[in-house]
Amino acid sequence: MLISMIVLTIVVLLIVLLMLRMPVALSLALSGALGLGILQGTNYATNVLGSVPFTATASFSLTIIPMFILMGMLAMRARIAEHVFAIANHVVSRFPGGLGVATVMACAGFSAVSGSSIGTAATMSKLSVGQMRAYGYPAALATGIVAIAGTLGVVIPPSTFLVLYAIMTGESVAQILAAGIIPGILSALGYIVYILVVGHRQIVRPETTLPEVVSVAHADAAVRAGSREAAATGATSGAGSAGSGSGSGSGSFGAAPATVLPNTPNTTAVKQAYGRTVRNLPWRGLFRLGIIFLIILGGMFSGVFTSTESAAIAAFVALLILLWEFRRDGWNTMWFNVKGALLDTAQTTSMVFMILVGSSVFSTFLIAAHVPDTVTTWVAGLDIPPLLTIGLLLLLLLPLGTALDEISVLIITIPIIYPIAMELGFDGIWLGLMIVKLTAIGMVTPPVGMTCFVVSGTTGVPTETVFKGVLPLMLMDLAVSAVLFFVPAITLFLPSLVAQSAG
Repeated sequence: MLISMIVLTIVVLLIVLLMLRMPVALSLALSGALGLGILQGTNYATNVLGSVPFTATASFSLTIIPMFILMGMLAMRARIAEHVFAIANHVVSRFPGGLGVATVMACAGFSAVSGSSIGTAATMSKLSVGQMRAYGYPAALATGIVAIAGTLGVVIPPSTFLVLYAIMTGESVAQILAAGIIPGILSALGYIVYILVVGHRQIVRPETTLPEVVSVAHADAAVRAGSREAAATGATSGAGSAGSGSGSGSGSFGAAPATVLPNTPNTTAVKQAYGRTVRNLPWRGLFRLGIIFLIILGGMFSGVFTSTESAAIAAFVALLILLWEFRRDGWNTMWFNVKGALLDTAQTTSMVFMILVGSSVFSTFLIAAHVPDTVTTWVAGLDIPPLLTIGLLLLLLLPLGTALDEISVLIITIPIIYPIAMELGFDGIWLGLMIVKLTAIGMVTPPVGMTCFVVSGTTGVPTETVFKGVLPLMLMDLAVSAVLFFVPAITLFLPSLVAQSAG
């Protein structure tokens, strides 16, 4: 049987297994093992299956991945996302679409410590979608904002995916993390521009008056405190407001809960309704965010820490922040959150490493079939400009993102795209950022955008509604990606500074 037919058969088998909802790691491993058995014989295939799980994971550089995941889980449970959202909401709430802008800002801030798009999307769905819906945001716009802004966790450092790319290609971890800062900011600005210019026109402001909303807030606070009498008094004082609703919100940081309000340019009214002024906003969350971000990037860029050391130290600091945040709630609460973070970290890390093992088996099959060399030779022989060649290869990441999770897309495509790009003379850092950025867009691309499914499952909004809200924001993301593609200097500015400081 011709090698090309074997490769085609194995790829089709992989697609069929994925469509049958077999776990991605197992699908990759089975397909790759079968292909190796056909090409090289069963002895070779069994030797690969026996050695690859060790060789693919027994690398000290990979320890940075569980450290970043642990740091993100601890930061999530330390309420940093809630605090950042409260501050962002207070700052921009007077603008049209201010709550949507606050959501994007909070996603960008939390992504800077979590490194997880799924975690960011799930957390911000709980914090902001209910409030946006109460403000009059249509379900599609509210969930679409969270889904697309959640993908910032893939780009903004410390991104597990950028680190994984650096480990697989041998590029500098510090430089690839630095490369994600400006593109991440530009992406967030693109979402904000859409919300301010187009999105806010879809908002139907509720007819609830400010006193009615405040009375509902008092009733809600009384219920949370367990005082039925106070709750009844609050409900009576707010007669006629039963249909107004107050979002489940982000929890309380002071005496009053974060109450959902109609959009209003009246800053004083917003402060009163949220029960806080600038002074008593939860600035500690922003301060803690800055500390973690400074440890990760400042330590690496200054040369004080290696990338792995900075991840471990940041995770330890996140643990201290979590313990301090719940110090008044007792040891049971602290242990509950620490245990939850550890379990979430173990689950996510196991998933990442299982996919890494499975994809390594599949990659071994591709190498044995000389697929990377064949594709590189074929692409290099095409009579088209190199930039167009790389552009077409990068665009293939979008449809792949509809069928595979982002880690699988990276691990499968990097061994093919990276050698071609190096052969054509492109910069590896710029290429890594473009691969990760387009993979992030694939995470919200219909029909299988994983982040959209996370938002749908968290909020109960139908998945097709989430996709409807994401599509126009995807156009903004593609526009930003086009700018980054044609102007590599934007991406490479900060990595060049890192290289100079290292030199």
